[in-house]
Amino acid sequence: MTRLLRHTILAGLLLVSASCTDFLAVNDNPNGPQTVSANLYLAPMLHWMVTSPILDGRFVGRYTQQWTLPGTSLSTWDRMGYDPSSDNGAQQWRDVYWSLGQNLVDMMGKAEAEQRWDLLGVGFILKAWGWQVLTDLHGEIIVRQAIDQSRFSFDYDTQDFAYQEIKRLLDSATVLLQRTDGAVDATYLGKGDRIYNGDRAKWLKLAYGMIALNLNHYSNKTTYDPAAVIANVDKSLASNADDPLLTYQGTNNDDRNFLGNTRNNITSYRQTQFVLGLMNGTEFGGTVDPRMTRMLAPSPDGVYRGLDVNVVGFGGLPAAQQPMNFYGYATLPATGSQSRYIFDDKSKLPVMTYAELQFIKAEAAYRSGDKPTALIAYRNGVSAHIDFVNARNIDNNQTPTQITAAEKTAFLGSANIVPAAAALTLTQIMSQKYIALWGWGHNEIWMDMRRYHYTDLDPASTVQVYPGFTPPTTLYPDNGGKVVQRIRPRFNSEYVWNVPALQAIGGTALDYHTKPLWIIQP
Repeated sequence: MTRLLRHTILAGLLLVSASCTDFLAVNDNPNGPQTVSANLYLAPMLHWMVTSPILDGRFVGRYTQQWTLPGTSLSTWDRMGYDPSSDNGAQQWRDVYWSLGQNLVDMMGKAEAEQRWDLLGVGFILKAWGWQVLTDLHGEIIVRQAIDQSRFSFDYDTQDFAYQEIKRLLDSATVLLQRTDGAVDATYLGKGDRIYNGDRAKWLKLAYGMIALNLNHYSNKTTYDPAAVIANVDKSLASNADDPLLTYQGTNNDDRNFLGNTRNNITSYRQTQFVLGLMNGTEFGGTVDPRMTRMLAPSPDGVYRGLDVNVVGFGGLPAAQQPMNFYGYATLPATGSQSRYIFDDKSKLPVMTYAELQFIKAEAAYRSGDKPTALIAYRNGVSAHIDFVNARNIDNNQTPTQITAAEKTAFLGSANIVPAAAALTLTQIMSQKYIALWGWGHNEIWMDMRRYHYTDLDPASTVQVYPGFTPPTTLYPDNGGKVVQRIRPRFNSEYVWNVPALQAIGGTALDYHTKPLWIIQP
């Protein structure tokens, strides 16, 4: 019996060996090749570059009171807390290390080997973008040891190092995107480029814009160089026509805007009193912003209201006075219904905008004492964002009316909004930047608010830089009475598999999310 068993096992092994060879041969699918050209890696990574911040924005947007999630109790995020044992707020962590991860390494390796300098330059931008969003959200992150397939644990790098690495990567991108030798080819790049269709000149402008953003975050440090910020803005996006926008065809789930009503991801969210106060005249001398009726949602009775983040649910408001959802409906509309602003299935979403960069320039010029330059950039930012709102409201021929030339002229003519240069304030610059980024630019809004410690006063006016903003009166218990400063790293990688590295940076402390970032400290 023993000898027979051995022979049977041996015969079975030989059969399996032969069968495996045949099986593997059968699975050489010509329609799913095991190696792909470098440009085919790009499209899904660009999708996540735009989409990941929006997914995390469901949570970051509650820290910054862009919106709130009314329910039967005050939520963790509305109280500046977090969800223990959850990956909420860590989509960008997942996508930088996994969705991009080895795919980005492979794309860049192939591009370099084939001397496709334009595609390699875009790869450097993607790499820099990943470290930028992660370190701004989480503080210390894994950079040096990231994507090392020989490791099972990964040590964290300082935020100082991450910021230097971002600048190095972007500087490399600007060099590569100016090369015309080798196999530089707009048609080849354009096959995977769903943002600029292979236009490396526009990618070069985006790289300079990202450098400007990176350098402007140093505003609380003695090394802050506003002239360098301004110089990079001036080499960056020249108008709204340069905005890096992702277009949605709306034909299937993944090709619809994550914020659109068909995806049904933010149906229960509502605007806050804070953002409403910035637009309805409360904080700026009674001047009503024409964008309010094109961006925000009215109540069924036609009045625009915002919710108090300290009040449970709708605070006793009757149904007719409860703000509708951002699609402009009291409940979830029928699939495919048109919505307003960036909340339509086909509304284009940006990585960065010309308006955003003009506000960055305005802040840098203001801080350097050059108020005339600050005013020009500030006005450009407000004007460009009005045009951006109009553009997003016709991406799918939606129903909100366009802001007319007369409305725009009247708004820009109000001294409450666009004063004389000598009267310009940080309150105006940062509040208008907040409005321009509202709903999509979550990472930058939160970085700005932390740079100004949420409630700092404008030294020129003694008014809050963010007028009307107050932290929640009931903070999450783990905060220990402190406001939030960072999001904890992704639970299902770091708190499950990488705990010793977390312990080395204090990441297992219950109040780790209240530890201030290096970049906002003097």
